[in-house]
Amino acid sequence: MCGVVGIIGHEPVNQKLFDALTMLQHRGQDAAGILTCDGYHMSLRKAKGLVVEAIRSRHMERLQGNIGIGHVRYPTAGSDSVFESQPFYVNSPYGIALAHNGNLINTEQIRKDLLEHDFRHINTNSDSELLLNVLAAELHKAEVSLTNFSTEIFFNALAKVYQRCVGGYAVVGVIAGAGLFAFRDPHGIRPLVLGVKEFNGKKEYMVASETVALDCDGYEVISDLRAGEGIFIGLDGKLERKVCASAPSLSPCIFEYVYLARPDSVIDGASVYGARLEMGRIAGENVVNALPQHDIDVVIPVPDSGRHAALPISCVLDVPYREGFVKNRYVGRTFIMPNQEARQKSIRKKLNTINHEFKDKHVLLVDDSIVRGNTSRLIVEMARKAGARKVSIVSTAPVVKYPNVYGIDMPTHHELIGYGRSIEEIRQWIGVDHLFYLSVKELIQAVRREAPHLISFDTSVFDGKYVTGGVDQQYFEALLLKRNNMESPVLQRLGSVDMHNQE
Repeated sequence: MCGVVGIIGHEPVNQKLFDALTMLQHRGQDAAGILTCDGYHMSLRKAKGLVVEAIRSRHMERLQGNIGIGHVRYPTAGSDSVFESQPFYVNSPYGIALAHNGNLINTEQIRKDLLEHDFRHINTNSDSELLLNVLAAELHKAEVSLTNFSTEIFFNALAKVYQRCVGGYAVVGVIAGAGLFAFRDPHGIRPLVLGVKEFNGKKEYMVASETVALDCDGYEVISDLRAGEGIFIGLDGKLERKVCASAPSLSPCIFEYVYLARPDSVIDGASVYGARLEMGRIAGENVVNALPQHDIDVVIPVPDSGRHAALPISCVLDVPYREGFVKNRYVGRTFIMPNQEARQKSIRKKLNTINHEFKDKHVLLVDDSIVRGNTSRLIVEMARKAGARKVSIVSTAPVVKYPNVYGIDMPTHHELIGYGRSIEEIRQWIGVDHLFYLSVKELIQAVRREAPHLISFDTSVFDGKYVTGGVDQQYFEALLLKRNNMESPVLQRLGSVDMHNQE
């Protein structure tokens, strides 16, 4: 899970890219980067940390140009080196830069083909660099200079990218001297939305991971990119769109609605907030059906995303909603922290209890999901220590049983509390009196109430059905080996990259 944004307009875009990235900060807190293009000259700044830490005023002064892309990074496995942060760029056949949200599942084959057939050397372990070089290689095969460049050439090259790259990906990029491009994987797993606004009578476009990035600077949503669709916006402001994948089939990641996206975003026509309210309503009915004579005294959300579902649950149960946890907003999202030790330390700094809301009560805690279980177990301990008589939990997602391979950090089975365990076994391990989950069918129902046109979703973390195919036990074993190798201290380098005009 990362956040991407691209802008093409008629005035400097550096500040707009910066502002958009701050709106997408929840999608990645490990590193941030902005690349701008002024004519044929590219300027890049990327570094570890939050957007405001990685990109300072002195860097903004160098990021000149009316076209640019930005990225906030959350590493999905292994190295957190700044050299794997984004955007990436290459100089051949043109100056091409790219930023990517998602994950490819056939990286070894791509790397082999790039070396043996395209004669391209890859510098990092990032699949984003692979995507960039595949696109560059296909454009190079067209043997066309920028003077003869056309969107038809780009879309033909993109069709080849779709043939070679398997996985979930949402991409924004720049071709120096030509324009801005973006594309979405053939299943639309990762989100990408296009917006426009008028500036001095001329159109300016933004492409971003979520609609909130468009909202912050007054862009109107045109539409989400379709599954397998590419767009190209030339320097003259002309927008062209084409579905380039051979057999596109929209199946967006349903975990975006559960946890990843901001509640004020709309993804593929479905309000994230509205979907979470419906998840809560369904979850409340499940609790009533399981415990018709319940003795629950209070509903308390685990902040922040647990709040959205907690209120309808309290209404269905007809018990008070209370804020029992106070969140330290200066601690990052624990789910996207790189290891369990960091998550455990962070959760103790992140949450504190309001003891009188727990004392002598049966407390129903509401969380969006239970992934590894360690955080839930710790929160239950905090509730009991605060004096709770009973503690129950409702998860507004189904049981997470399988790794995610499309860009979320759930790479190994053994990290998942739901893998190979019954709900009763999970309940005992977490230490709660009652434990409730939504079913996959109920979760889909909640999202489809907001967007009935959505038929299929990627629900692989719940049911093990990977929409791209090509994911089996051998794949997971190779992924685990790669992850362990990448955690070598040699790769855990700190630093920053700042490319700019030295004149």
